[in-house]
Amino acid sequence: MPDWRPTGLTGAAARRKDIVDRLAALIVLAVLSPMLAAVALAIRADSPGPVFYRETRVGRNGRRFRIFKFRTMVDGAEFIGLKRAVSRDDDRITRVGKWLRLTSADEIPQLLNVVRGEMSIVGPRPGVSHQAERYTPRQRRRLEAKPGLTGWAQVNGRNSLTWEERIELDIWYIDHWTPWLEARIVLRTPLALADKEGIYGATGVTTDLGETDDLAGAPPD
Repeated sequence: MPDWRPTGLTGAAARRKDIVDRLAALIVLAVLSPMLAAVALAIRADSPGPVFYRETRVGRNGRRFRIFKFRTMVDGAEFIGLKRAVSRDDDRITRVGKWLRLTSADEIPQLLNVVRGEMSIVGPRPGVSHQAERYTPRQRRRLEAKPGLTGWAQVNGRNSLTWEERIELDIWYIDHWTPWLEARIVLRTPLALADKEGIYGATGVTTDLGETDDLAGAPPD
């Protein structure tokens, strides 16, 4: 890894990052609003159910919040088939949902979480409660930063990494944060998204409903 000078996401640095994140999220939402409206209509036309999939996640300092994602599966998917696990060829994924997952466009509504101050553009991906409850004291350090839409782990292997490796990368990011590292992650994200093998990982199965890159390889319930 590059030998970045440790700064940490605290104090004035964290406040500046939060302001930049919220302004950037507002601008991107405004620019993408016509496309997002079209996606919402396509989801409703493709299958009955809500446009958004919402679930409680664990954010900075263990604070819980409701994450926004475009719904990619049939309504009530958690009660049928693989339940909360999702396979690459899962027949519960809708036609529109397949495209959303392939492009990771289902994550775009999380810009709303950024505007609300619950997430950042860059940071550790937000986990669910049962994973956070199993963190070791060291792993809990990933909760020192707001969760992000993309992160250091996502541009360094995504689902090809083990759960422990991804947490270590998240902790490294927190300890070595600089604006330049932030910019580097943002610039590398399109390349990471282009790697379709990273969506489901080597096993072809994620371990939590609604996720394409957050929890694969994490300890199951």
